[in-house]
Amino acid sequence: MSQESRAVVLASGGMDSATAAAVAKEAGKDLYMLHTSYGQRTEAKELECAKAQADYFEAADFLHLTTDHLSKIGDSSLTDDDVEVEDADLESEEVPSSYVPFRNSNLLSMAVSYAEANECGSVYIGAHSEDFSGYPDCRPEFFEAFQQVVDVGTKDETDISIEAPFTEWSKTDIAERGLELGVPYEHSWSCYRDEAPACGTCDACAFRLQSFQRLGEHDPIAYAERPDYLD
Repeated sequence: MSQESRAVVLASGGMDSATAAAVAKEAGKDLYMLHTSYGQRTEAKELECAKAQADYFEAADFLHLTTDHLSKIGDSSLTDDDVEVEDADLESEEVPSSYVPFRNSNLLSMAVSYAEANECGSVYIGAHSEDFSGYPDCRPEFFEAFQQVVDVGTKDETDISIEAPFTEWSKTDIAERGLELGVPYEHSWSCYRDEAPACGTCDACAFRLQSFQRLGEHDPIAYAERPDYLD
């Protein structure tokens, strides 16, 4: 296999990264899927989903890394029990409590190490436009800057591209593309609060439910509540 034919996918277990894996697979990539448990509230469910997605996409490799420094650093409702997970506010442009300080740089660094060690030519991440309205490390400028770090910080013969194919897409766009590609969304998890059932009222649940509702499709996972998030 050539370097161009291999791709690392940051597999969170969520629907965005699952769709990114499907896009990479459609492009003919052999998938090396990387999942990280870092002390997030729903880490067991996310790992379960990431493994199921790796099986579905017949990944060439699946690597699970357990890191606890992000939870020890804290200051995020995803990792810190002293910070509450907020109810959804889909109009807010403030950085939400669920922001994990500089998380994507940590995850991408691990993914690039994994890619270089396995001669993979690209790293896929599922960040999108509704993410970067609140998360500074999901902005297109961040990925452009990180690409420069990769180019400078790897071996001269290494050529790894950071692929964030959804940076100009909405959650609805991603869901629509994923349904076209047959992504097994029943094996994905978005909820920030609970491992079963999903709460239905945190930001992640709200954006997810809204995307399916806009498409007139049924979200296949279980929810404690299914509010109507249509405009």
